[in-house]
Amino acid sequence: MSESNHRQVLYWRLLARLFDPQEHPALESASMAVTEAAGLPGALLDPSVSVDTVVQRFPELAGEFEELLSPGREHAEGGEVRRAALASKLLLNVFSTGAGAVTAGQLGTWQADARWLERALGPDGRGEHGQTVAAIEADLVSRMQLREVLADPVLAKQLTPSMSLIEQLLRDKSNLSGVALANAKALIRRFVDDVAEVLRTQVAKARVGAVDRSVPPKRVFRNLDVDRTIWKNLTNWDPEQQRLLVDTLYYRRTAKRTTPARLIVVVDQSGSMVDSMVNCTILASIFAGLPNVDVHLIAYDTRALDLTPWVHDPFEVLLRTKLGGGNDGPVAMEMARPKITDPRDTAMVWISDFYEFDRSQPLFDGIEAVHRSGVRFIPVGSVTSSGSQIVNPWFRTKLKQLGTPVISGHIRKLVHELKNFLD
Repeated sequence: MSESNHRQVLYWRLLARLFDPQEHPALESASMAVTEAAGLPGALLDPSVSVDTVVQRFPELAGEFEELLSPGREHAEGGEVRRAALASKLLLNVFSTGAGAVTAGQLGTWQADARWLERALGPDGRGEHGQTVAAIEADLVSRMQLREVLADPVLAKQLTPSMSLIEQLLRDKSNLSGVALANAKALIRRFVDDVAEVLRTQVAKARVGAVDRSVPPKRVFRNLDVDRTIWKNLTNWDPEQQRLLVDTLYYRRTAKRTTPARLIVVVDQSGSMVDSMVNCTILASIFAGLPNVDVHLIAYDTRALDLTPWVHDPFEVLLRTKLGGGNDGPVAMEMARPKITDPRDTAMVWISDFYEFDRSQPLFDGIEAVHRSGVRFIPVGSVTSSGSQIVNPWFRTKLKQLGTPVISGHIRKLVHELKNFLD
């Protein structure tokens, strides 16, 4: 049997198992023979065995799983059959999730397999498939008996915080109490801390406050610019004494402008914007921790809520939000505009899908007025891990015409915009 036929056997088995979880004896026996001939373990054909378990038993396969499905990756002669077997394992474990209730352990195993798939796709393929994988994860989370799991400390510890799980917890928090509520809060806290750590690395290089050259440098030793002092006095070099005679000392300017930049972050907390709500709440808290940055946070659905007092603690902010409901952007704008004291030193970040229906024109009128006043208005359609988004086409066009196009894609784009404003 040729290499091409071997691959076909493996892929036919993959398709059969994806659409029908029952075994097909002929395909199973043929696939086992192909797998063994390629020098691979039979565990690759067992859907109940996780990729982590396979790699633990056969460490030499870890390298082959890395960027296995990355476009342009070359494989050694005869390696396409191995690639087909390993790819089939990954795809079956991630995309064949069955039906019925899901335990915390099963969710954790699936999440580990999904991470292997992400690595196998390589950096160029992750974003393209991220939305599909996230949808599968959301389905698994919805099939969990979450309240029962949270009430059991042992099972609750097995849960791996993810955006889908956090969404479920935030939606259901009013129905939780006692041990279940405490475990839910612990999971939210863990997720917030993990995301914050990632975002801090992106914000860390943000330069806040430019050097004010109108202020003379303070003439103290710690501000002495040694390199410039030597360069400017080189003409005073005495070759006989082998000594540099210094006429003038030069100092570095260190005074910074102290006027704080004001960020007003307005986040749509309706059901379609959960991912953005979580990410932007954490991002706002990070910028609020920078010197000379005055951050205000407003969340809205049909009502607006000023969360500025808790902006330094995204965990507390999330516990105070109520996800879901409709949109009333003009109500949020009414709360946000009084916070503008110096338009030229203010940025307003508005995160929403902008589906306002009969309130679209009033909201746009408010946005236009803010923009014309000198405020840097930054509209954001989504702030997600995958970068996927849906934005009202009418708003997208109007905002582009206004000169404030909607930022699309990954949260890194918003971080970049905010860094530019602060610089």
